[in-house]
Amino acid sequence: MKSAVLFGFLAAALVLFNSLFIVNENEHAVLFQFGAVKRSDFEPGLHFKMPFVQNVRKFDNRLLAIDSEPERYLTSERKDVLVDFYVQWRIEDVSAFYQATTGDEQQAAQRLIAIVREPLRQAFNERTLQALVADRGTVITQVVRNSNQAAEALGIRVIDVRIIRIDLPEEVSESVFRRMRAERQQVANDLRATGQEIAETIRSDADRQVAVLLAEARGEADRIRGEGEAKAAEIFNVAYSGEAAFFDFTRSLEAYRESFRNKDSVLVMDRKSEFFRHFGSDSAR
Repeated sequence: MKSAVLFGFLAAALVLFNSLFIVNENEHAVLFQFGAVKRSDFEPGLHFKMPFVQNVRKFDNRLLAIDSEPERYLTSERKDVLVDFYVQWRIEDVSAFYQATTGDEQQAAQRLIAIVREPLRQAFNERTLQALVADRGTVITQVVRNSNQAAEALGIRVIDVRIIRIDLPEEVSESVFRRMRAERQQVANDLRATGQEIAETIRSDADRQVAVLLAEARGEADRIRGEGEAKAAEIFNVAYSGEAAFFDFTRSLEAYRESFRNKDSVLVMDRKSEFFRHFGSDSAR
């Protein structure tokens, strides 16, 4: 009797357990009956189902992201570029999502990337590279709108498409960099030659100005020296004419001082020489 009651209790618990399921706020739930979709519009909370006949699968309803491999596109001016982008999306219609992808998010992501590539390619083909960079917001809006038209069949809504980077292919980049280096080198050489020419002009003008200034300074110095010598001669003549003997004696002393400036100097001369006229003469006493 007790075994039957226990068995009945376990059976009731099992039936109840298989009759209840909980849907969280971040989930979509799909109710299947014999493998066919029965219902998919469950609100968050506790729900009932027929045990052993119906089963429930749950899918994430949060924002999902796909980071694509860089894609190669042509711009309107026939420039080849590599575009790195990612897509933000979420499941909008879980029933359509399951029917289109059997609930496989990886398969859905691959199909969604293929959908986004086409409007992105079209946007690049219609614009120049400069226009793409300058008007990125309009490009993204157009790509999202066109992608959602195709993604509706998958039960998916594209929230955003972000272009992370636009690069030139490696072979094109190297060619562009070589050309840019050559152009910059040519500009540098032109600037260097212009600078050298200007430097030579400035240097020549400075040398000319220095030569002119030196010549003027020498001329002015010679003029001042000449005036000074003339003035000195005039003063000397006036002084000499007034005290001829004193100035004669003074000049002789200057001559002696210059002659015997070196202590080792020796002069061998006749004592009656005019040079020694002030030594031993009455005029010297």
